[in-house]
Amino acid sequence: MAGSLQTYRNVLNLTGPLLPVISFLGRLPTAMCQLGSVLLVAETSGSLATAGLAGGALAAGQTVAGPLLGRAADRYGQRTVVLTAAIVNAVAVTGLVLAALARLPTGPLALLGALAGASVPQVGPLARSRTVALAHRAGADERTVAGALSFEGTLDEISFVLGPALVGLAAALAQPAAALLAAAALLAVCGTAFALHPTARQMTAAERTGTPRGRLPGAVHALRVTMVLQGAMFGASQAGITALTGELGRPSQTGLVYAAMGVMSAAAGLAMVAVPERLAPRARWRIATSALVVLSVPLLFVHTLLGLYVTVTVLGVAYAPHLITVFGLTERLVPAGRLAESMAFLTSGVVGGQALALALSGRLAQDHGAVAAFAVMVVAGVLCAVLSWAVRGLGSGRPDAATVEAVAPGITVDPRAPVDS
Repeated sequence: MAGSLQTYRNVLNLTGPLLPVISFLGRLPTAMCQLGSVLLVAETSGSLATAGLAGGALAAGQTVAGPLLGRAADRYGQRTVVLTAAIVNAVAVTGLVLAALARLPTGPLALLGALAGASVPQVGPLARSRTVALAHRAGADERTVAGALSFEGTLDEISFVLGPALVGLAAALAQPAAALLAAAALLAVCGTAFALHPTARQMTAAERTGTPRGRLPGAVHALRVTMVLQGAMFGASQAGITALTGELGRPSQTGLVYAAMGVMSAAAGLAMVAVPERLAPRARWRIATSALVVLSVPLLFVHTLLGLYVTVTVLGVAYAPHLITVFGLTERLVPAGRLAESMAFLTSGVVGGQALALALSGRLAQDHGAVAAFAVMVVAGVLCAVLSWAVRGLGSGRPDAATVEAVAPGITVDPRAPVDS
């Protein structure tokens, strides 16, 4: 326990106490906008189909543009990219709110939703890549790097839980428009602060020396696929929880059940720093995906609210460890010049997978009950496990520069700790 606390102290010594606060508040609007846009458009248009299109366009915009913003940050530095995106995103979200309140037709709402999604400044992925890069530049050990990934993963989990909760509270007390306007203001302030934080200036020179081109190892693409599947588990579980609480006549419990899972996941994420270093990343990945399968199967047999709470909360134990392990493996496999892009790819994969699975499993749950949505979740978990056992190329060590140059000319790799097989 003392060792874990010291690791997190080391992480905070690298970033300073202000950066985590700014980055958390800067990523919170992203977690608010997806649900907020659906609720607002549904309320103002009276059409769930229109709301779904606006929310889907937002998710699609973020999924497609996220990696592009990450690549731009690798090439030009985070400061300019985040500052520009934060301003554009605040304007786009405000425009979406005004358009919805003016009851504009579906086309303009979908376009504004897509712009709002495409301009998300990727504070979460960039904060993760910034902290990891600062750790390597300071010569920190691998435990500190793992602690940075665990800490950032926990901030993500808390934002995923708190964001929708704030939207629900605003919808109950006023209307979703208030939550979205607050999100736009928060992003304008905290996104700008994140962009202008001194650590962004420290990163710029290092990022521009990287070459964000060339082929990546095949294992990196497999890790991206597993994050899409993880997002599918999120989307399917959201649909299943919503359907089951509705079947039980307790729809107001939906958010609380999902929050219980998020809180447990965040706690598990913080505990990841205590995992012994001798447990290889490949083994951690396999254990995490096996846990996803074992702990999600009981949802197929849950028929009570108490059982749902217990099962979902226990399932949360597997989520953050899987996410953090995939981020850690990616960090070890990609060149420094593609770190932000790769982190954004993983986050965008979660968003895209969640949106697609929510649409599919929501329809299945409507026609066949909550168990159908939970079945989609289990299948996604099984596919994650199959990938973790089937993927090769994680290697017994980080490839040296000569090896990478032979495979992908122009890519430079900075020597770091090996990836154990």
